[in-house]
Amino acid sequence: MTAPAGAVRIPVMTTLLIADDHGSFRAWARRMLADDGYEIVGEAADGASAIEAVTILRPEITLLDILLPDMSGLDVADAIDESTTVVLTSSRSEADFGDEPRLVGRFIPKTDLSGVALARAAARP
Repeated sequence: MTAPAGAVRIPVMTTLLIADDHGSFRAWARRMLADDGYEIVGEAADGASAIEAVTILRPEITLLDILLPDMSGLDVADAIDESTTVVLTSSRSEADFGDEPRLVGRFIPKTDLSGVALARAAARP
């Protein structure tokens, strides 16, 4: 059976790092995204830890909160290499961040996060 046209498939065992300062969000995202087929290889609670975790763990995707306590998620995204695909998230809406071009296609509001939404955002060029 083939997937319908336009369907987004989650690659089997895509590795994922979750970087967010709220432990409850990380725990919820971990459970939900693991249930959707992602392999969660680590978590980070701030920008410095996220940069270190990406360097050590080499996740295929990093789900990165824009508003971290020590630095902007946008600055974290600039500091890590291109070995990981960064998908930004926030409890605020995308419009709250102005015309930031790095958000286009690679931003998911926390309320809309799902395995499919993450796969779709990570697949964007």
